[in-house]
Amino acid sequence: ADFYHALMDLGSTSVAIIGIILVTYGIYFGDVVAALLLGGLLVILSIKLVYKTALDLTDVISPELVKKVREISNSTNGVMETGSILMRRSGDTIFADITISLRGDTSFEKAHKISDSVEKNIKNKISNAGITIHFEPNWKNVPLDGKILEIAKSVRGVKEVHNIITHKTKGKTYCNLHVMVNREINLMSAHRISEIIEEKIQNQIPEVAHATIHLEPFIAVPKNFNVEDTVTEEKIKKIVEDYPDVKKVGRILSLKFENILKIDIDCSFDKELSIEKVHDLTSEIEHVIRLEIKNSVITIHPEPN
Repeated sequence: ADFYHALMDLGSTSVAIIGIILVTYGIYFGDVVAALLLGGLLVILSIKLVYKTALDLTDVISPELVKKVREISNSTNGVMETGSILMRRSGDTIFADITISLRGDTSFEKAHKISDSVEKNIKNKISNAGITIHFEPNWKNVPLDGKILEIAKSVRGVKEVHNIITHKTKGKTYCNLHVMVNREINLMSAHRISEIIEEKIQNQIPEVAHATIHLEPFIAVPKNFNVEDTVTEEKIKKIVEDYPDVKKVGRILSLKFENILKIDIDCSFDKELSIEKVHDLTSEIEHVIRLEIKNSVITIHPEPN
């Protein structure tokens, strides 16, 4: 408003001076022309002033500014789409409430970083902006495995999800997944968790005809082990001796924390063995050790002999 007032004063003074100069040189219609120019200038500036004041009083933001904010948001890496943009002005500050869509399998940490990037990019272009970002998942271009993973993880009681496999047969889609639950709950409770996962998958992904869930016990491995346990080393060596394909047993690291025993084993195999055969052997050995040593978490590292 102050700018328009100053411009009006400058314009009226300048036009009046020009009119006087023209009359002085005998151009008598110059006064009329100057008056018309001044009147036109005042009309234009008055209209602009009324328009700007109306925007300020009604919290309305120009469509061009909203479009600019949308373009900045859409151009930010990681943003799939920009939804509603609510903007208003309060004094010299422009407040914007923006909703963005991110890939449905985006982690919360990454979503927060993308939101920060959107806010930073907008403030680089509009320095007097106060930005609030809301993000929501968009599953449009997310692979089927990613959708299933997020659905399964959202079910209460699920500790971990892995080995998700989807396949099509006769035009129908089927999926298999391994779900880890608390090892101390009974079969009835674990089965109920799997039923909830199946229901959610079929409700949210109608193209999946059936979901087969393999339940596994989850053992929380502590980050810090305080005591090294050497008693079990001989037990492990005796178990591994029954497998002639294991050419050598290397390091055995056995760490105990409360009732959990974490065992890491290095085993050497014939370098010509297929990785499938090696995997089957290590899985079988791990299973046998777990039967012998309760509450153990086994990791076997295979290496060529």
